[in-house]
Amino acid sequence: MKSSFLKYIFVIVVIGLVVYSVYLVYGKKDNNANDYETVKVSKEEEIIDNIRIPIVKFDTINPILSNNAQIQNISKLVYEPLLTITEDYKIELCLAKEWSKVSDAAYVIKLKDNVKWNDGTLFTAKDVQFTIDRLKDSNVKSIYTNNVENIIGVEVIDNTTVRINLDREVPFFEYNLIFPIMSYKYYENEDFVATSKNINPVGTGKFKVVNDNGNVILKLNENWWNIEEKDCKLNQIKIIKYGNMGEVYKAFKIGNIDIINTDSLDIQNYIGTIGYNLKTYKGRELDYLAFNCNNEELSNKEIRQAISYAIDKQNIVSAIYWDKYYIANFPLDYGSYLYEDGKVIYEYNIDKAKSLLIENGWEFKNKTWQKTKDYRTLKLSFNLVVNFTSGKRLEVAENIKNSLEILGIKVNIIKANDVTYKKYLENKNYDMILTGKYTALSPNLSSYFGEENLANYNNETAKQILNDVKNIREEKILKEKYNNLIDIYKEDMPYVYLYWNRSSLICSSELMGDIKPNRYNLFYKINTWYRQ
Repeated sequence: MKSSFLKYIFVIVVIGLVVYSVYLVYGKKDNNANDYETVKVSKEEEIIDNIRIPIVKFDTINPILSNNAQIQNISKLVYEPLLTITEDYKIELCLAKEWSKVSDAAYVIKLKDNVKWNDGTLFTAKDVQFTIDRLKDSNVKSIYTNNVENIIGVEVIDNTTVRINLDREVPFFEYNLIFPIMSYKYYENEDFVATSKNINPVGTGKFKVVNDNGNVILKLNENWWNIEEKDCKLNQIKIIKYGNMGEVYKAFKIGNIDIINTDSLDIQNYIGTIGYNLKTYKGRELDYLAFNCNNEELSNKEIRQAISYAIDKQNIVSAIYWDKYYIANFPLDYGSYLYEDGKVIYEYNIDKAKSLLIENGWEFKNKTWQKTKDYRTLKLSFNLVVNFTSGKRLEVAENIKNSLEILGIKVNIIKANDVTYKKYLENKNYDMILTGKYTALSPNLSSYFGEENLANYNNETAKQILNDVKNIREEKILKEKYNNLIDIYKEDMPYVYLYWNRSSLICSSELMGDIKPNRYNLFYKINTWYRQ
C-alpha cells in the first residue's frame, strides 16, 4: 500500500516537472514575443510627426514678396514652379507637363491638368500669367524679378497652355522658370502687396499654410496632385519666429528647433561641436583669377598653365578659410550632372610649373624668368588687381603673390576700392584680377567663354559649343559638348577657379530621414523625414 502511494506521488511530481518545462520553453517564448511587441509599439510612439524650423526677421510667407532667404527655402514646400531642379541640377517638370522652345525667343508650356490649389480651386494658365505680371510690376520688389526681366508677353492659349515671349534669346531660359506660381483667383480684386490674404496664401505644394494666432504652421495638403510622393512621415512643420541668430542658436542648443541653414564659417563657436548632424554643400559664390589674354606674356597658354600649377588652392582654403571652403576646378563642379568629378585638376606642382616655362623658352636668371624676343628682354612680372574691401580676397591675393614669387614670377598687388575696382572690370585694363561671381543655377557659361568675358579670351570652338548647347535637350549629347568645353578650358586656362563657399544644414540629432540639401532646395525627400 505504501509502495503504491509512493509511486503515485512520483508520477504527480514527474507530470508537474513536465508541465513546468513546457511553460519555460513555450510560455517564456510567448512572453518574450509580447515584450518585443511592446518595444516595437513604444518605438513607433517615439516617432514625432512634426519638425520645427526657425525664421529670423520674418516678413511675409508670400514668396513673391519675401526678401527673407529662409522663407524662400521653406516656400518650396508650399508653392510650386513650372519647372524645378533636381539634386544634380537637371531641369525637371513640376506644374508644367511639357515645355518646348518654339523659336529663339519663345516658349510654349503645357500645364498639368490635375492640379488644384489647397483651397480646392483648379490651377490654370491664368495663374501663370498672373504671377509673371506681378513679378514684372514695378510695385513688387521680388527676388524673382530677374527671372522674368526678358519676358515681354505671356499669352494664355487655353486653360492648360501658355506661350512666353522674350525680348531676345536667353540661353537655358528654362532655368528661369523656377519661380513660385501664385493663385489668380485667390488674389482677384485684391492689392497683391498690401492684402491681408498674404497671411496664408494658397499653394499647390505638399504642404499648406495655416495661420494659428500669428504662428505659421505648415500642414499636409490633402489636395496635392503628386500621388507618387504624397505619403509623408511628417504631418506638420512649425515655423518659429526669432529676432536674431543668437536666439536661434540658443533655441537649437536647448532642443526647441530642429534645423539651421547657414553660410557661417564659425557656427561651432555658437552651438558647439557635438549633439547634432552637419550636412554641408557647395554654395553659389565662386572666386577665381582671370588672366588678361591680351597681355603679351599672358597670351601664352603655357604661362597661364604654369601659374595655375604654382597656385596652392589647398593652402588658400586651409590658411584663409579654415578648411571650410571647397576647392573649385570649374564653374560646374558644384554638383551639376554636366561635370565629371576630377575632370579638371591643376594640383599644386612647382616643378611642373618650372618645366612649362623652360619648355616655352624662359630662363630663370637674376631671380626672375627672362626671355629674349625681337631684341627685347621680357620678364615675368604682373599686376594683380583685387578689391581690398571684399572680405578675405586681399588675403587670397597675398597668398597667390607668395606662391608665384616662390616660382620666380614677380607680382604687384593693386589694392582697389569699390569704384576703382569696377572701372578695372569695365575696362579690362589689368594683367590679372581676383574676382568672384554669384553663380546661376543654369549651366550657361557664356560669361566665361563668350563675348566680352573678363579674360579677353577668344576661342571659336568654345563659342560654337556655347551656341550649340542652347538648343540641346538630349543629356548624352549635352554632356559630350560640355566635356569638350572642359577640355578646351584645361588646355587654354584663361582662368584659375579657386574655391566655392560652403553652406551648412545643421540638424538636431533627433531629426531622421534622407537629408540631402543643395543650394536650390533644402528639402529633397522630406517625405522620409521625421523627429525621434
